[in-house]
Amino acid sequence: MPGTLTAKGRATRARIVHGAAEVLREKGVAAATLDDVMAQTHTSKSQLFHYFPGGKDELLLAVAEFEAEQVLEDQQPYLGCLDSWDAWERWRDAVVRRYEEQGDHCPLGSLFLQIGRSTPGARAVVVALMNRWQESLAAGVRAMQQGGHVSGGLDADETAAAMLAGLQGGVAILISTGESTHLRAVLDWSLGRLRAAAPAR
Repeated sequence: MPGTLTAKGRATRARIVHGAAEVLREKGVAAATLDDVMAQTHTSKSQLFHYFPGGKDELLLAVAEFEAEQVLEDQQPYLGCLDSWDAWERWRDAVVRRYEEQGDHCPLGSLFLQIGRSTPGARAVVVALMNRWQESLAAGVRAMQQGGHVSGGLDADETAAAMLAGLQGGVAILISTGESTHLRAVLDWSLGRLRAAAPAR
């Protein structure tokens, strides 16, 4: 649907998605209704189903895509330019700040519980998010190698994969306990490992 819409139609659809995301964050995925979304976005039922003919499940999937995009957007501009130790430290701080502010409520996780993480659309959202995240981290490792800050022998893809896996573990513990200690520790450990790969002078 998004690819077939006019510019005005895409703007309207985006407005509905953004409004729905606000409603879901405020009321929770299970409690929020399409009536709540229509009231928040000032849209009629016919207009809502025009943009989301699959109803609530299709809207939830669109919101999941939006929330996944926000995960990466909240790490910018640092995630897109990890070419110095200062940039990596600022990225680390941005990640910790984002998840501490989020606390034990994960909008994206709540959406996947509702629509089913194993459904094709939901799985595609998760795969795309993790791939883009890992690729950005790997690009950062390569930028550090090109700048002479990290040894060229380090496997950038493997390093990025391990870093992302550790980060996700830290986030999962934060969501379960409300404590960011493990997230901070794994990010500091990961950057320490990266610094340890600096070429000998």
